[in-house]
Amino acid sequence: MLHKLAWFQLITEKRRLAAALAGIAFAVMLQLTEFGVRDALFESAISFHKHLVADLVLTSSLYENELLPGRVSHRRLYQALGVPGVESVVPIYLGLAPFKNVDNGFDKTIVVIGVDTTETVLDIPAVNDKLYLINVPDVALYDRMARPEYGAVLDIVERDGEVTTEVAGRRMRIAGLYELGVSFGVNGNLVLSEATFRRMFNRSESVFEIGLIRLQPGAGVLATQAELVRVLPNDVKVLTRGQLNDIEKAYWRANTPIGFIFTLGAIVGLLVGLVIVYQILYTDVNDHLAEYATLKAMGYSDRHLNFVVLEEALILSVLGFPVGFGLTLLIYRAARNATHLPIFMNVPLASMVFGLTVLMCAGSGLIAVRKLKSADPAEVF
Repeated sequence: MLHKLAWFQLITEKRRLAAALAGIAFAVMLQLTEFGVRDALFESAISFHKHLVADLVLTSSLYENELLPGRVSHRRLYQALGVPGVESVVPIYLGLAPFKNVDNGFDKTIVVIGVDTTETVLDIPAVNDKLYLINVPDVALYDRMARPEYGAVLDIVERDGEVTTEVAGRRMRIAGLYELGVSFGVNGNLVLSEATFRRMFNRSESVFEIGLIRLQPGAGVLATQAELVRVLPNDVKVLTRGQLNDIEKAYWRANTPIGFIFTLGAIVGLLVGLVIVYQILYTDVNDHLAEYATLKAMGYSDRHLNFVVLEEALILSVLGFPVGFGLTLLIYRAARNATHLPIFMNVPLASMVFGLTVLMCAGSGLIAVRKLKSADPAEVF
């Protein structure tokens, strides 16, 4: 009987049930959105790194993140090539430059990536298939995922095949498109040849930002890394792909308020849901004190009656979560289209928030059951 009582009490007061589900859905939606955007920002920080074609990565010892990479001497390339197991080391050049909006002429900062056009540097087919285009001086490829602050570059290139603008005060022809992605600190990317890069930034051939170390077949990654660390001076770092990703994420986690702000927002959502569910359950218990007192007179213990309230709380969590989950998917889609950030739902995130929702509702129930102690059979009979 008690098992059915929890369900019937919930569905009898349909407005109260709707209010409870709305509160839980809001809490779920807020948690999933906050955690989802936070994870997307951290994941977007390594969008460039994930496409590097390398077994190990050579960076400056001053490397902080993609936008603050420091510089490495070309001498380190030749030293690294002398280590057993290393097949090649390919430099990549990184810089920030003003990109003139093709619509209004205003300058907006863009990330410029200089590559050796004779090597496969990025595992992006749209880049590798168009390397011959950027062999021509002052020609670049444009990231189609760039934010709209650069003007209608994407539309013009798709329509006319190219568009001409200015980058770092130099006339630049955008002759092709590829897809890389933006991040918390990067609004767009250009890929061009290392020769064009050096002219643009008046850069000598003696330094670069990142070295891609490719190993010979059969060479152990960790063993070769250890040997490179031993041989090379301490003005460089030799990192695995995973270590480079960890450094990038750690920078944004430690040096920006991203993690704190979004985690705080999720906690607020959890507290809001807890209060709403508590109010609903408290009101439900208060309205049925006489019935609970009757059950006590019939011999049911406080433990059994507490279980009824907790069961109501768990039912609410199971019913409310799918509503919030569905609404969050719509928010993710809108945010993904607006920001071009990789905001996607995943099983670990959904499972974590569902668990928090169950705990939130159970916590509300545990607080609300205190009211049952005032259900005294002597007052009813």
